[in-house]
Amino acid sequence: MRKNIYLYLFLFVLLLILFQYMNQKKIFERQENKIEELREKANKAEDSLEVLSLENHNLNYFTLQGNENAMTYLERLGYEAADVETMITEKIYDFNLQKGNNPLVPFEGMNGDMKINKVKFLNHKWIQADFTDGKFWGEMILEYYFKENGDLDLTPIASFLYQN
Repeated sequence: MRKNIYLYLFLFVLLLILFQYMNQKKIFERQENKIEELREKANKAEDSLEVLSLENHNLNYFTLQGNENAMTYLERLGYEAADVETMITEKIYDFNLQKGNNPLVPFEGMNGDMKINKVKFLNHKWIQADFTDGKFWGEMILEYYFKENGDLDLTPIASFLYQN
């Protein structure tokens, strides 16, 4: 009778161990699958990041801060590209505070005063700007340069006007 109890106890423990082993194996396999899925997602994200980084680099080529030659030109004049962008952008937006149209915009506002909304520095000489009077809008290219005395000169060189 005692042998039977030990035999039953042995079988019970053996079944319990077998059950735990199978359960742990399933948990381990699920975790391995999840880890593999996460690795694949991470690899895709890294690939996407590389593509976006290259695209961003290509897009930034025609910007002041993305063009080494333009930054070098300004540095030879004693300016930092970021400081130039800030200074000129503030000056352009300050013209918006004047009564009437922004003097850089070569069009008269038909629905209000023409004001510059956005500027983008293309290089060490040119800026692209967007302007509107609320209904009509357009874009223009501004040329900028520093005179020998350090004064800034801003000149519109091309522009067009759209109608909504």
